Amino acid sequence: MRLTRRLVKSFLPPRPLEAHKGSFGRVLTVAGSEKMAGAGVLSARAALRAGAGLVAWALPKSRQCSAVAALPEALTVPLPEKDGVLSSRCVPVLLRFIQEFHPSVILIGPGLSDSSFILPFLHKNQTPAVLDADALNALAGEPGWPEIISGRFPLICTPHPGEMERLLQKPKSQDPSVRAQYARELSAKTGGVSVLKGFHTVISDGLLVYENTTGGPALAKAGSGDTLGGIIAGLWAQLGQSGGFTLQTALRAACAGVYLHGLCGDLAAEDLTDRCVLASDVADRLPLAFKRVLAK
Repeated sequence: MRLTRRLVKSFLPPRPLEAHKGSFGRVLTVAGSEKMAGAGVLSARAALRAGAGLVAWALPKSRQCSAVAALPEALTVPLPEKDGVLSSRCVPVLLRFIQEFHPSVILIGPGLSDSSFILPFLHKNQTPAVLDADALNALAGEPGWPEIISGRFPLICTPHPGEMERLLQKPKSQDPSVRAQYARELSAKTGGVSVLKGFHTVISDGLLVYENTTGGPALAKAGSGDTLGGIIAGLWAQLGQSGGFTLQTALRAACAGVYLHGLCGDLAAEDLTDRCVLASDVADRLPLAFKRVLAK
């Protein structure tokens, strides 16, 4: 099934006039390392732009000051680190923060590098989560990895083709039918929604498969996936607040996020050309993309 503007419009969360920031969910993004600190900026900013009421950014302690300067609208959660990446010592610290902050959705993975914290945290997590980038790489390196996450918490996974290859141990393919089957298979293994990124990104809950119709080479730039993860997490936080954190709201958030992300890339390319678009330019077009989708 192809994603259309009308369909995506029906998937978007409501924005009632009497709402307050608590009405639109809380996102906790666990992202960044010494070498890839910007991944957290991109993902947290995108979650806010997508409409989440509150966003917290958990990151290596040494990066906190620069994070506050880059994104003053987000809360920051400084965590223990070793050699520039989050260490296993941050697991209890982060779990305590989760008990206090009560995030609606956790986005984990952008820019984390090879962190020893990821798998111990996933073993203990019970909050709805979007798993991206290095969180997926950490899982792929663990034999029997589906047992760590399957059915334990509501879940969206957002692999690019290389990450999907490592997770499923199957070769990359550009064949649309094969890509759809891979997305279904990953959803079956995780019990959640799968987003296989690339040209005509495919989204599946294990049964339904949606093919995206927006986006192009403007999105082929570092940081684009971090922005997409933040958009999806921000939308799911809102949809889950009103409709519960179910497979259905996860699928709607993933479909709407992918479509809007692609549309943002298209809109940015109109101004900047496919060649010159940056990931931060994509998030900047979210207001216009929402206007396009919501137009009568």
